[in-house]
Amino acid sequence: MSGNNKKLPKEAYGGVSGKDYVPYISTGDKKGANVAVIIIGAILAVIFAASTAYSGMKAGLTVAAGIPGSIIGSALVAAFAKKKGILGKNIVQGMASGGESVASGMIFILPAVFLIGARVSFLEGFVVGVGGVFFGIGVASLVHNYLIIEEHGKLMYPEAMAISETLVASTNGGDSMKFMGMGFGIGGLITVLSSSFLNVANTVFSLIGNKFYKFKFEVEANPLLLGIGFIVGLDVAITMFAGSILSNFGIMPLIGYFAGMAGDGVQVWNNPAMGISQMDVNAIAGNYVKYIGAGMMLCGGIIGAINLIPTIISSVKETLKARNSESSDEKGGIQPLLLTAGVIAAVVGSFMVSSSLTMTIVGVIVAFILAGLFVIVAGRLTGTIGTSNLPVSGMTIASLVIATLVFVIMKWTNVADNRSLLLISTFIVVAISIAGGYSQSQKVTFIVGGSKNEMQRAFALAGVIGVIVVVGTILILSDKLAITGDNPPFALPQANLMSTLTSGIMSGKLPWVMILVGVVIALVMYFLNLPIMTIAIGFYLPVSTTMIILVGALLRVLVEKTAKSEEEKDVKLSNGVSLSSGLVAGGSIIGLVGIVLQITNIVGGKAPSGFAAGNGMALILLALLCVLTLLPIMTSKVKNEK
Repeated sequence: MSGNNKKLPKEAYGGVSGKDYVPYISTGDKKGANVAVIIIGAILAVIFAASTAYSGMKAGLTVAAGIPGSIIGSALVAAFAKKKGILGKNIVQGMASGGESVASGMIFILPAVFLIGARVSFLEGFVVGVGGVFFGIGVASLVHNYLIIEEHGKLMYPEAMAISETLVASTNGGDSMKFMGMGFGIGGLITVLSSSFLNVANTVFSLIGNKFYKFKFEVEANPLLLGIGFIVGLDVAITMFAGSILSNFGIMPLIGYFAGMAGDGVQVWNNPAMGISQMDVNAIAGNYVKYIGAGMMLCGGIIGAINLIPTIISSVKETLKARNSESSDEKGGIQPLLLTAGVIAAVVGSFMVSSSLTMTIVGVIVAFILAGLFVIVAGRLTGTIGTSNLPVSGMTIASLVIATLVFVIMKWTNVADNRSLLLISTFIVVAISIAGGYSQSQKVTFIVGGSKNEMQRAFALAGVIGVIVVVGTILILSDKLAITGDNPPFALPQANLMSTLTSGIMSGKLPWVMILVGVVIALVMYFLNLPIMTIAIGFYLPVSTTMIILVGALLRVLVEKTAKSEEEKDVKLSNGVSLSSGLVAGGSIIGLVGIVLQITNIVGGKAPSGFAAGNGMALILLALLCVLTLLPIMTSKVKNEK
């Protein structure tokens, strides 16, 4: 089974409506799964779920599994299930992503239960986790036709396209595989030198103003993010960077200016040991600016969901009609079963963790509304920026703030109530996180020509496996999770934030002015018809991240502008996307290996020193990354297309 071309068709990136797109595999059997494929996918789901849970709790770092899963899965399928070809490889990468997606969400909230001094059983964690998996996939499936087909070419799904390129390149070799190999090598080389692996060279150029005008400007020589920037293009990248400009050069200096006027007796709202006037840019960002970003996310998510209500209604109607109009490929879908199972698990889970019937009912209603809202937002945002940069934390913060407010209104404010809230919120965050990975995997399936329903079943299985692994991992490490001090064994950055939020709201201590300012900024953007969520992402993410994404997009513009003909431009962009996919693959796989080696203390002992630790080294690595990326693309010849 193979496609007719050596590369993905140009139409995979747009130019035709989704209904008219002819996938890479356009004829023959669309089934990619057999026993060997499912076993390989399950093994990768276990590996990525465990490593993501461990590394995320250790250092707050996670790596999306789609690209690594497609690379590793391609090799394993070629060895043990060769006859299933690219469609088998697609199922494997989807299952790897399913396991990792669960971990990326669950580690945000479930460990917070231990931070507030409470406990959780395996059964409780399993039920709320599986409920989130099924509900997330079920709701995301309702808007499948809209996000994947109708918005084809508008929502780029950059990582899905990188995965598709990876799968095609592994099947056909040729120029695509060559450029992907180059990108993988470049990405791997830079990543090995960075803090996520050997940590022998500084990769972040940093300019920080901590005096009169407090600001932060940084750019990271990160091949994964540069590759994503090349794929998403200038419009998305510069919109995100606009959010960073507002955050780091507008809001941060403004807060710093007024903070400098504070008297010696005035402390930061959540840190009595720090005076307001003594805050540096990092303290301003962590204690105030990020809450403005959370408010923007909150408002943007609600507006986005309201705007999608007609789509949701029409999608439900289409789903209800599907039985009478299904093609042979679409029969056998388990979407209604998944939604039903998700609803049942949510009700049972809420009943298990709640202290009263009233709390169960309220918890279920809040969970369904917030999870349903942000699942759809997550599916759409994945189409813009991919799962690697999906702002799960921002959407989780927004969900948690609303859910906690409901609990406060109901006067449920003790530690036991907080525990119930966190477990119900675990259902929400798993649904949000799984929706991003699921939508991305279904986009790959649409592009390469696989079966939507087959991916749905495989992804759901991987999600359940992921829940078992992650809950088990957290419980095994539970005694170490609540240890605090200067060097705790697990930093738990996200879970610490979530426990701070819930405890802060329940105790009445939270910078509501900052959150409301974020809401107002988002409303102004809405009235000006600006893309709220994309700007909010840039506002919330570190400027080093949005800047390197912009650099990648600018490299793409350079390639486009220097091409002498449309044909040459198409060839160079195609090769550029393949190379960028390799950058993403190399950065993510080597980054994942590096994190595992670091947390097992095999590498990464000493920090860089001298010149290697300075801005000069970061600029050299950034220049090297840009040159190594551009050189193969710019020297591409039109004959490569022939």
